[in-house]
Amino acid sequence: MPKDLRDFWAGLLYFIVGAAALYMARDYEMGTAVSMGPGYFPIVLSGLLMLIGSISLIRSFIVHGEPLQGFAVSKILYVTVSILAFALVVDGAGFAIAVVLVFGISAAASKFFNWKLTLVIALASSIFCSLLFVKGLGIPLPIFGSWFGM
Repeated sequence: MPKDLRDFWAGLLYFIVGAAALYMARDYEMGTAVSMGPGYFPIVLSGLLMLIGSISLIRSFIVHGEPLQGFAVSKILYVTVSILAFALVVDGAGFAIAVVLVFGISAAASKFFNWKLTLVIALASSIFCSLLFVKGLGIPLPIFGSWFGM
């Protein structure tokens, strides 16, 4: 029986997500560190997630932790809805608006939620992510989409 249920469930979640990502990326070409293929990043990241999950699972049987106080269903729903909102609006509204939505909706799950601070962070993150991913890395997403006539 685990001594720390928080570490146990977090470790199990990390391991499952990492294993699922590894399974999905199994057919991608790995490449090398110098010439990375399309599977390099997902395979390395999934391996790291599985490693972190394994460490957390092992730790849960060794270290005593605080008792689990319940399951934060509403917080999970906020984060899930933010990801779904991103997926639904990124093509029409554009990457910048979708990033603002992710930050705005998921931040509402926090007990420290503040609209003004969230808006500032969301706008700054939207600008930074748009410059980094769309302009810098050339990800083929519109910064502002067709809903804005762009």
